[in-house]
Amino acid sequence: MNEIRLKDKKFELFLSEETVIEAIDSIATQLYKDLRDKKPLFIVVLNGAFMFASDLIRRFDFPCEIAFIRLKSYQGLNRNEQIKEVQGLDCDITHRHVVIVEDIVDTGHTMAYLSAKIKEKAPASLKTVSLLFKPQAFQMDVEPDYTAISIPNDFIVGYGLDYDGWGRNLRNIYKIKD
Repeated sequence: MNEIRLKDKKFELFLSEETVIEAIDSIATQLYKDLRDKKPLFIVVLNGAFMFASDLIRRFDFPCEIAFIRLKSYQGLNRNEQIKEVQGLDCDITHRHVVIVEDIVDTGHTMAYLSAKIKEKAPASLKTVSLLFKPQAFQMDVEPDYTAISIPNDFIVGYGLDYDGWGRNLRNIYKIKD
């Protein structure tokens, strides 16, 4: 589909599933080289990163663990600067090699919030990986360590990303049209 409608908005095809998978393969190769002997703990930021995390982590044949945290920073099309922790971490990360898995980094506030929270717990190392990165919207000092695809500052849905809960299931990524 080249165009879809979610609730009251139209979206047009932006990135095909094939393009996304190619980018994940490329970033997985980098991560594999850096993490294969570290027994990393992947902390997946829900809800949006679940599809990316699944496709990314299945590419690794080395020992690793996966944990989840649920944060909320969007309401509709608008980003809230205040991050709400809906579900916290339930594991010890002290002296662990931790990798935060994000669906998208736009302003960087969520990544900065979570990175600071994790650093307080004394991990051995901390890296961040994001499927998508919006350099034009970014407001922080430190960018993600690994980025699969850099995109313009458009509102997007699909492949885990949503508009008020709708569109996460789409295999392609769509950008807002109106």
